[in-house]
Amino acid sequence: MGLDDALIFTRVVECHSFTQAAQGLGMQKSTVSRRIALLEERLGVRLLNRTTRKLRLTEVGQAYYERCRQIMLDFAEAEQAVMQLQLEPSGLLRITAPIEFGQLFLGQVLGDFMRQYPQISAEVELTSRHVDPVEEGIDIAILVGRPQDSTLIARKVLETSRRLYASPDYLAQHGTPQTVAELAGHRAILLPNDSPRYWPLLGESIGCQRVLSCNNITFAREAALAGAGIAGLPIMISDLAVQQGRLLELLPQASLPVGELYAVYPSRRFQAMKVKTFLDFLMHALPLSDGRLLEPAMAGLLRSPP
Repeated sequence: MGLDDALIFTRVVECHSFTQAAQGLGMQKSTVSRRIALLEERLGVRLLNRTTRKLRLTEVGQAYYERCRQIMLDFAEAEQAVMQLQLEPSGLLRITAPIEFGQLFLGQVLGDFMRQYPQISAEVELTSRHVDPVEEGIDIAILVGRPQDSTLIARKVLETSRRLYASPDYLAQHGTPQTVAELAGHRAILLPNDSPRYWPLLGESIGCQRVLSCNNITFAREAALAGAGIAGLPIMISDLAVQQGRLLELLPQASLPVGELYAVYPSRRFQAMKVKTFLDFLMHALPLSDGRLLEPAMAGLLRSPP
């Protein structure tokens, strides 16, 4: 109420007319006159001396006008600053992402982005924990799997396939399964969403001997490299070890669940320019083909930035 009345008063003074001020504000002249009268009554002072032909500020009115005018200028400057933020990406960008995605892709992508947009600064947390972007004030959370919260916007970043891998040492000691059925009884290294009793195979229920479960795919890969068992790992972190002969892919006919990553953010409406621009930059930089991350070797990991 006070700010609205200050705006009306300022317009009346600058227009030197109730009528012209009312027209500019899209209000009735009687409404403007009544609001000024109520303002004076609330402040307990006379701000304007009125005649049929002229308005003149009182001494108190002059002081009040100067303060109100500065407030209006500050308000206009604040609006301009906000609008400027929407013209070019700037400000602090807060991101969370899974550890491996951050190490393999996000660091390079964000570095390229910040070089192109030097007004951007960033805070990044690489984590395996669940992140609520609204509660934690995160601009973009990269999450494994589509979030259940329907109030959040989820944009698929990539899909990556999983394959079964084991080290040559493990296979030399325990034998190499030639069919899916022969997996039964083999030592299994499992990831969080895998059943503790069965191999993570689509359309199959083959029992496994769980020897290790963990919430980090790099940890699972290292355990497989050390010969602890067979692991169902994403291609993107296993391909180099396969090329080096340190891991062997097993049963290429076996079908494992596809891993999906989503960029999650609170709202598409009035989305900050820094968020929109970075999401577009990220999608362009990742080597995608028909929505699926190219494999193996991730098509050289990254495309050139836009």
